[in-house]
Amino acid sequence: MARRIIDLSVAIRADIASDPPGMEPKIQYVGHKVSAAAVCSYFPGLTPADLPDGEGWAIERLEITTHNGTHVDAPYHYASTMDGGKRAITIDEVPLEWCFSRGVKLDFRQLPNGHVVSRAEIEAELARIGHSLAPLDIVVVNTAAGARYGQPDYVPTGCGMGREATLYLTSRGVRVVGTDAWSWDAPFGSTAVRYAASRDASIIWEGHKAGREIGYCQIEKMANLDKLPATGFMVSCFPVKIARASGGWTRAVAIIEE
Repeated sequence: MARRIIDLSVAIRADIASDPPGMEPKIQYVGHKVSAAAVCSYFPGLTPADLPDGEGWAIERLEITTHNGTHVDAPYHYASTMDGGKRAITIDEVPLEWCFSRGVKLDFRQLPNGHVVSRAEIEAELARIGHSLAPLDIVVVNTAAGARYGQPDYVPTGCGMGREATLYLTSRGVRVVGTDAWSWDAPFGSTAVRYAASRDASIIWEGHKAGREIGYCQIEKMANLDKLPATGFMVSCFPVKIARASGGWTRAVAIIEE
């Protein structure tokens, strides 16, 4: 049996539109020649000329948040409580069993930007692909945003998952979900238009805030979801273990046995 691995993660880059203005990562690249003197400082008497090709090490200094790049959000990101009042767990407390499980892809690329996916739309998509949800299934949502990653219109592109859709999944035992969009919820710009008309604050970040009722994790800024079948794959998305953090970066991959 052959095994195929599909990379579901984007690279952390500082030169593309990956996040709203002011939230993008910053990267300083330190080359081999530049670092030679620093290497020599650990060894009295050593000079850069003594090093092979006068080179030290290459390193990078990053200024980022735990929500840049492909990352896993912990329940603590959404609120201080989960599961109806319990203390929300941080990323270092997320059960590892949640992060390696059977994957399911919902294809909502046809839905317009800003659309909030309903329970009925999830049920229709599950019926189309012939899948019944099981506890710990990892459900990933392919939106129109995936094809726009790195472009100026990436952040406002794609549909979102609201409270109703999120609770439909988590009430069936799903504990990790994912999207190729910037946010699990509908883009902020679209939500702002709806809020201006309704003044209903409950629609703001409503998918995230559903974690107050049933705690769950979400993977954001995924890649290559269009390359996945609807079912028949495993997802691995173990987050970097950062003490007391609201999220952690992940090299999410899909594993297909063929």
